[in-house]
Amino acid sequence: MSENLRNTWIEKRSNDRIRTQLYYAKRGIITEEMRYVANVENLSPELIRKEVARGRLIIPANINHKNLEPMGIGVALKTKINSNIGSSQIVEDIDEEVTKLKTSIKYGADTVMDLSTGGDLDKIREAIIEASSVPIGTVPMYQILHDVKNDVLKLDIETMLGVLRKQAEQGVSYFTIHCGFLLAHMPAVSKRKMGIVSRGGSLMASWMLHYHKENPFYEYFDEILKICQEYDVSLSLGDSLRPGCLADASDEAQFAELKVLGELARRAYDADVQVMIEGPGHVPLNQIERNVELQKEYCNEAPFYVLGPLVTDIAAGYDHIASAIGACVAAWKGVAMLCYVTPKEHLGLPNANDVREGIIAYKIAAHAADIARGRIGARDRDDAMSDARYSFDWNRQFELALDGERAQEYHDEALPQEVFKDAEFCSMCGPKFCSYKITQDIFKNYKEEKISQ
Repeated sequence: MSENLRNTWIEKRSNDRIRTQLYYAKRGIITEEMRYVANVENLSPELIRKEVARGRLIIPANINHKNLEPMGIGVALKTKINSNIGSSQIVEDIDEEVTKLKTSIKYGADTVMDLSTGGDLDKIREAIIEASSVPIGTVPMYQILHDVKNDVLKLDIETMLGVLRKQAEQGVSYFTIHCGFLLAHMPAVSKRKMGIVSRGGSLMASWMLHYHKENPFYEYFDEILKICQEYDVSLSLGDSLRPGCLADASDEAQFAELKVLGELARRAYDADVQVMIEGPGHVPLNQIERNVELQKEYCNEAPFYVLGPLVTDIAAGYDHIASAIGACVAAWKGVAMLCYVTPKEHLGLPNANDVREGIIAYKIAAHAADIARGRIGARDRDDAMSDARYSFDWNRQFELALDGERAQEYHDEALPQEVFKDAEFCSMCGPKFCSYKITQDIFKNYKEEKISQ
């Protein structure tokens, strides 16, 4: 989509004090962004408007992200996935982050979060937004800490709001704000095996306990909403107390925070600010459905955006698989967006190849969930793949695969010559033991009537 086209859309609303998709949807107005999402999802624009107005669907689309291609997050749509990228204080390279962004988009990420904590954060974010056609999210707490020279005790509301406004002006489409974690939750946290595993949550806890004051993100939530209204920044209400291990899953601290997030979600909705809710974390397979049900109950069915969840704690190096299992179940039961996990989770900063591995694992999980939920057209690609396999159309198989490059790479390892793209076998079975070929020969050599007798 051209930058000029989105500029035209936004210019038409330049005189409106509030310019959020929710503001227009509540007033019966179908925006161009809603029409775009409807076209992509093969749904009616009026359904999209109703879902946005209800608060069950968000379209994160900052008015200053001009090359953005609008996308929707909601239970009525296809399951979306998010890719996390970002520098660290040990590894910082703008070009590498842009490469990770492009890798994310190439392999199918619907949104990307810049979680950079090291280097020139403004320049990194500026480069990412400029290169991105998908919505960019951030955790503003990381830059807030950077701007107070990594001394969380110097944090103040002026700095916090200043960072939010700066990032909104740059074009960030959604903020993860750790606003539901209150002083009153600390006794429950103290009972945990692993305490607080959220970076933003742990930083907030340090500040609250030192000053014995309430969470300023909670105290000044209305001021945050005003910034979001102005730029149409969606809020992703962060789960500071998500469980970091199976032992802490579904505990008192997690659900106490979730109730507060529900309260804040209603306040955001009343202020015409789009909102989704972040979720766990590490959760046993048998507890995932209950977690989804409680989120819907507490949070007015706002879209649920979960990290994983990881269903075991012992898959180090393979946590993209352990978490994709939980993610598939979560999406099947009603989660709207999945935050990917890479093989480097718990171990180190992911590189571009790790990003690719994480995205494909989550594309598989999201697609499997869409099939399980019976979404219209979800299985079309699978059926086309079956036809291509049975007819030995190798190039068509590569086209249909979620990672066609990897599929072709594996096929060509043993049979690289172009002539084998027309072969009626692969290197596993060879020409004599291919079940497809044997079956086809059976039907060719015996008349159908004889087989049916």
